[in-house]
Amino acid sequence: LCAVDQAAHDLCGKLLGQPLYQLWGLHGLPQPASNFTLGIDAIDVMVDKLHEMPDWPIYKIKLGTDRDLDIVRELRKYTTAVFRVDANCGWSPDETVRNSRALAELNVEFIEQPLRADDVEGQTHVFEQSVLPVIADESCILQADVERCAGRFHGINIKLPKCGGLTAARRMIERARELELRVMVGCMTESTVGISAIAQLLPLLDYVDMDGAALLAEDIASGVRVERGICHYSDAGGTGAQLLRDQRVPL
Repeated sequence: LCAVDQAAHDLCGKLLGQPLYQLWGLHGLPQPASNFTLGIDAIDVMVDKLHEMPDWPIYKIKLGTDRDLDIVRELRKYTTAVFRVDANCGWSPDETVRNSRALAELNVEFIEQPLRADDVEGQTHVFEQSVLPVIADESCILQADVERCAGRFHGINIKLPKCGGLTAARRMIERARELELRVMVGCMTESTVGISAIAQLLPLLDYVDMDGAALLAEDIASGVRVERGICHYSDAGGTGAQLLRDQRVPL
């Protein structure tokens, strides 16, 4: 569904000769910078990954280990960039509240999905007690989930492949704003095709995680470029994505 939805939007923009964000009246509006994600590994390996991608304004640190605070403290020695942490459902409610206090002192911006998606009582407790905003990921997959996040999270993270594409994402963003929730769009291991679609939503977002193409050994498309967290749009219409020549399938 996401692939078909993005293709339809892309075709519309290409036929009209304009990027989607311009067709949607979003041209010239402020846009958030993207983070670069550091996956869970040995601490020295995570430090090496940080050095491999220097000067990004924001790093998202994957956590969920028995040494999470040690990881963040060690990484903080090497950069003054903003940190975000994603606990991937790996913490308890009390652990999340305790960690929020320590992480706030380490210039962490928010905590993403610290608890299991089905821990409604724990989510309410963390929402009330955490000193950092908590963003829903696994707890917010589809449009129907947005309303359930109010009073349990401070914001939501939308994934286009999970929710069904740009159409569903725009509806989720609209509903989140009505509920005074902050909005992030994240990515999975997506090529520039997916990242170019995310970029069309940037002026509507508080946060974005669009580093998927930067994590690939080999991309399949050109389009939007993300350089040290900053989005550079393609001149092409639609999403701006163009398959590389050796990826095109003959008709």
